[in-house]
This record gives sequence, structure tokens and C-alpha cells, in this order.
Amino acid sequence: MEYIMFIKLNFNLNGKDVAVETPANKRLLDLLREDFGLTGTKEGCGIGECGACTALINDRAVNSCLVLAAQVDGASVLTVEGLESGGKLHALQENFLTKGAVQCGFCTPGMLLSAYALLVENPTPNEDEIKEAIAGNLCRCTGYKQIIEAIKATSKI
Repeated sequence: MEYIMFIKLNFNLNGKDVAVETPANKRLLDLLREDFGLTGTKEGCGIGECGACTALINDRAVNSCLVLAAQVDGASVLTVEGLESGGKLHALQENFLTKGAVQCGFCTPGMLLSAYALLVENPTPNEDEIKEAIAGNLCRCTGYKQIIEAIKATSKI
């Protein structure tokens, strides 16, 4: 018989305090999608190479496919669903739409969160800093130009 150890986690998720009991070996990616229904966080590669699963832990961008859920106990976690406020999109999300930085949309949540983490740390980044911040996120559709332009536009707000 297989024994699975469960742990109880308490953390802040998108501005709300939550508690959950989960297997000790569950990834943050799976916790977000399966336990909380936050499907904006995508599984692309599952090995931390594509950035589709990016979430923020204490305002720091991480690949949630590489993070055990237990690591967020007591932390603050932000997903793409937490960017909007009061039914209104964040300026970064609006600029992704107006600048054409959204194509198929698979990379968009990860790109948004990587960009948001940058803007929290540095509200007025230059283009090289923007490129560095999104370097861990792969996009197959836009060629990155529109994404960079959307982040630039947001940094000027």
C-alpha cells in the first residue's frame, strides 16, 4: 500500500487568505489549477524552460512547475487571475490587448506575471531590462516586439 503524506498550507492567494490540505509532493502549478481552479497558470514544458506556468511568490516570478506547494506556506502568491481588480483589467493587461501582444494566449499569463514582477521592482525599466525580465518566457506567436511595447507602455503610466 502506498502512503501519501498530506500537509496543511496557509497562504495568501490573489489577495485572499486561504488554507488547503494537499499531498506533500504536489507542485504549486497543480495546486493552483486543481485545488483552486486557477487555470490561467499553464503547464507548457513541465521543466521550467518555457515560463507558461509563471506565478509570483512574494512578488518574485517563479516557474510553478518547479515549486512544491509546501514552499508557499505563509507566503503571498499571485496568479494572472489576481492582476485584475474590481472587474477591471490591470493596465499591463490592457496594454497587452491594445498593443497586440496577445496571439494564441498560451504564454500570456506567464508573460504578464514576469512583466508585473519587473514593474513592481522597477517601475521604469529600459528595453534591455524588459528583455531580461521576460527571457524565461517563450512565445511562439508575437515575436516579442508587441510584448516589449506593451510593457514599455505600462511603465510610462
